[in-house]
Amino acid sequence: MASTTNWPEKVGILAIEVLFPSQYVDQTELEQFDGASAGKYTIGLGQAKMGFCSDREDVNSLCLTVVSRLLERHHIKHTEIGRLEVGTETIVDKSKSVKSVLMQLFADSGNTDIEGIDTTNACYGGTAALFNAVNWLESSSWDGRYALAVCADIAVYAKGAARPTGGAGAIAMLVGPNAPLVLERGLRATHMEHAYDFYKPDLSSEYPTVDGKLSIQCYLSALDTCYRLYRKKFEKVQPKESSAVSLDKFDAIIFHTPFCKLVQKSVGRLSFNDFLLTSEEKRAAKYPDLERFNNSTLEGTYFDRDLEKAFLTQSAEIFASKTKKSLLLANQVGNMYTPSVYSGLVSLLISEPPESLVDKRIAVFSYGSGLAASMYSIRVTSDAEKFKKFASQLDYVLPLLSSREKVSPEQFSQLMEVREKNNHAAPYTPTGKVGILFPGTYYLKDVDALHRRTYERTPTITNGVH
Repeated sequence: MASTTNWPEKVGILAIEVLFPSQYVDQTELEQFDGASAGKYTIGLGQAKMGFCSDREDVNSLCLTVVSRLLERHHIKHTEIGRLEVGTETIVDKSKSVKSVLMQLFADSGNTDIEGIDTTNACYGGTAALFNAVNWLESSSWDGRYALAVCADIAVYAKGAARPTGGAGAIAMLVGPNAPLVLERGLRATHMEHAYDFYKPDLSSEYPTVDGKLSIQCYLSALDTCYRLYRKKFEKVQPKESSAVSLDKFDAIIFHTPFCKLVQKSVGRLSFNDFLLTSEEKRAAKYPDLERFNNSTLEGTYFDRDLEKAFLTQSAEIFASKTKKSLLLANQVGNMYTPSVYSGLVSLLISEPPESLVDKRIAVFSYGSGLAASMYSIRVTSDAEKFKKFASQLDYVLPLLSSREKVSPEQFSQLMEVREKNNHAAPYTPTGKVGILFPGTYYLKDVDALHRRTYERTPTITNGVH
């Protein structure tokens, strides 16, 4: 714990915990079940497997599980937490926050002095929670304790073309000073505007209303704006770094991932931005054979297939070296909504040797429909031993991923029908199997006639949390 008399240095992520469902459906099998063309989900969307929750799990249970695991794994006392905020768009109550449910975990410690509630705007809420945690630590409100930023969602869609872009998961991040992953001060660029690209106006349903084409345009437009703003802020904050900002400044680039193919296109989009911002005399050498796009504009190219293909090819090496590894969990679990971009961070950390990331800069693009977006950067500590220890704490992720249970598309569809039919039902006793849940998982025991939810936890393994 740090003193409150000094300005905290190197504020960022001290520990990170990820949670995903113990069940998944194979996307190739789902293509066949849905009567979709072969490769539509796997190649077209870039998805291999999709994690999902039965009616035994809701957003409260996901958050109870991920927060308890983080505190246990990292031996953090409940009294050491001074702020806890939850970013989610999975609403089970229009008034009572998920954060208030999490206070059950702190009851025995007597610690009720914990700031923060829920923050909501589609997939952006987790980033807002993280920014607010950092802001708290860097303000006069900070009392020397840690903050927790929690992101959790269950992404489900009605039967049809959007269903394979679902997923579920939760991430908890312990935020404090002298962190192995530091959010670079002054290097945040945000873009917000009003749009109806994806929204949930029907409070009786878990399903969103989606304008797919508009959503992709909004995502790419926000990416354009945030990247250009980030470049300007970087040049102002880091004048000593001589060359102009381009993708070369980043050692890794991670994105909110509705589906993996969009991220690949987004790397190409950033490359196109670099192209437009490069002086014409330098373009020919840096971007050979692309002069036909010299007069192209951002606004007129969101659905330009020729340009998209050209810059996908041009940026292929950047994507392979700086982004592809961050898509591991997105490919295997699906879109987690608010945790999505942070599952990309976890994927990067477990896919690269720790020594290769020491003192490196990671670009982060977070997007939430409606819309809210930010681009910022994380600096990995230069302390190799500190970072190696931090990264090793994620060694459980791959074994846990491989221990999941595969469910047939028929059974998956049936379980989704149960969720749909009983959404907001009261009284209600869930029927999903408890035995398939991971050790240490909180689950919904029942909902009484007054809609009060009760949770229980599966046994933990004695030699570890998982």
